[in-house]
Formats: sequence, structure tokens, C-alpha cells
Amino acid sequence: MKKGIFALAALAIVAAIAYVTLFNQAQAPQVQYTSLSGKTASTDSLKGKVVLVNFWATSCSGCMAEMPKMRATYDKYAPKGYEMVAVAMSYDPPNYVSTYVKDKALPFFVTLDSTGSIAKAFGEIQLTPTSILIDKRGNIIKRYVGEPDFNELHQLIEQNLQA
Repeated sequence: MKKGIFALAALAIVAAIAYVTLFNQAQAPQVQYTSLSGKTASTDSLKGKVVLVNFWATSCSGCMAEMPKMRATYDKYAPKGYEMVAVAMSYDPPNYVSTYVKDKALPFFVTLDSTGSIAKAFGEIQLTPTSILIDKRGNIIKRYVGEPDFNELHQLIEQNLQA
């Protein structure tokens, strides 16, 4: 009798975790982005795409190390409905950001978070690099602090592009 109760309790716990995982994902915050070239985007305008929001700085060695992989990821998945928004931190001098973006010919959306409001909206982001992967419905799939595991990131992107 006790084994049956424990099994039923365990099943209920597993079901509750599965429900929360599948149906109670955190929504990405409502933010507005303006690119260095003057284009605008928002959380709502990016729905329907799988989006990676990457917080970075030119003074961050980890950010500089991951940026070629970020570009390769963008190049691979952008034709399939993937978007990347690179958010330069408020302390990053705008001329450094502009020079880096121009020198590296970054193809994705780059914005300056001059007031820190975007970093604040995503949970007071302070450590760089930090990346947040968002699904087509605007739900946060995964948050990476530090350089992502790119094999895992690519798997998640592929799964969510197909969803």
C-alpha cells in the first residue's frame, strides 16, 4: 500500500515538473531595440523567430572570444528564421562598439544599451557575456552566463526553429 502511495506521489511530482516546464515558461521582457544603423525592433516584432539576445562589451575578453562563433551561428541559422540581437553594455564607449562592429562586419542586429534599461529588463544583467535564447512565442528557453556550449545552443536553435 505504501509503495503505491509513494509511486503515485512521485508520478504527481514528475507530472507537475513537466507541466511547469512545458506550459509555464518565462516570457521575455517587453523591450525596444534601436540598432547602430537606426533600425528598430522589439520583443513583439521578433515573435515568430528564434532569437538570441547577447549582452557583451568590447572590454570583455570572453565576449571577443565568442563573437566569431556567434557570427557563425547567425550565418548558419538566419536563413531559417533565427535572429540575434547583440546588446552592448551601458559602460561600453559607443565609438568602441561602432568601430568593432564595422571592423568585424557583424551581420546581426547590434544595439547600445546606453541607459542600461535592456540589461535591467532581462534581470539586471551585469556579467558579460550573457545570452538569452528565446523561442518563437517569446518564451525564454535558456540563459547562458559566459560563453554558451555552442553544440547545445545549436541543438536548441534547431529544435525551436522546427517547432
